[in-house]
Amino acid sequence: MGLTHMARRPDNPRPGLLVIDKPQGLTSHDVVSRVRRLAHTRKVGHGGTLDPMATGVLVIGIGKATKLLTWVSGHSKEYRATIRFGVATNTDDAEGVATAAVGCASLSEEQLEAAFAPLRGDIMQVPSTVSAIKVNGKRAYALARAGDDVELAARPVRISRLEVLAPPRPVECTLEEADADNAPDEQVPSGPVRVVDVDVVVECSSGTYVRALARDAGEALGVGAHLTALRRTRVGDVHLDTAITLEELSAAVEAATPEGEPDAEPVLPLVPLGEAARTMFPSLLMTEAEAGAFAHGQAPRRSRSELAQWAVEAGYCPKSAPEEEPAPIAAVAPDGTVLGLLRIDAARLRTVLVF
Repeated sequence: MGLTHMARRPDNPRPGLLVIDKPQGLTSHDVVSRVRRLAHTRKVGHGGTLDPMATGVLVIGIGKATKLLTWVSGHSKEYRATIRFGVATNTDDAEGVATAAVGCASLSEEQLEAAFAPLRGDIMQVPSTVSAIKVNGKRAYALARAGDDVELAARPVRISRLEVLAPPRPVECTLEEADADNAPDEQVPSGPVRVVDVDVVVECSSGTYVRALARDAGEALGVGAHLTALRRTRVGDVHLDTAITLEELSAAVEAATPEGEPDAEPVLPLVPLGEAARTMFPSLLMTEAEAGAFAHGQAPRRSRSELAQWAVEAGYCPKSAPEEEPAPIAAVAPDGTVLGLLRIDAARLRTVLVF
């Protein structure tokens, strides 16, 4: 069913989150478009871009649950990746063309540790040039593809884990003529090049470019490097084993659609909005009167001591760093319905959003 027909339908879908195992070759927006068609609604978004080459966890919000995606995208991530040492590319991954091919015959554990150690912890990372970051209102990748010089500022990220998963694999790769034509100063001869593939696991903060980690490790070893595979295995507390493929989603929707009723509201395997909010955030139970006022944007009134006691019981930590915004709280009505989000600011509850 096309979006033109969808626009004539009441667009008030059942809200919730989907966890999709994104396939290789699709953009995150491609996945959103497919879910829109299956869900018969335009009210669909995603909680953190994955490059077309990458696969794995992509959290999709439908209806009012799209309001949660800001916090989904801010959660820490985990990836499994393969870094190829010996060849650098203009995109820092296998989607680009080679810009240097020094080659690499072997790498020891000690060499890899020396390259990875400075990349762990709180670091300043220069994002990959071919990225969605905006420079003077334009995407960096658009400027780079137009031939403009792009200089991106370093920004703080946290690498909680960067470890080798298996022994390095010396292999031989063949570069295309296009790679040689693109390279400066004849740094990329066409033909076979000895390289080393290394499988790693990365746990990092939001905003980290795993491609840039590969690039920086390759530069540290003096051989260049790029990603050949990237799979996101976790976003916050959402793990890959809970994800479904687009094919599985399509089959589930088809199976749940009553025969002969193609215009029936699709039934998707959603994590309901309330369940998602309670899973992501600590809950604060309101009275009937407070819930009624909150529906109009008014936050509950609680004393400093009441809030302190609630925070201890709920295990609530408002900030993990002084510069961060206070963490959200799920505002729950007496019947268990999650009505929206709150935060504690200056010892007072304040409304963040109403669903």
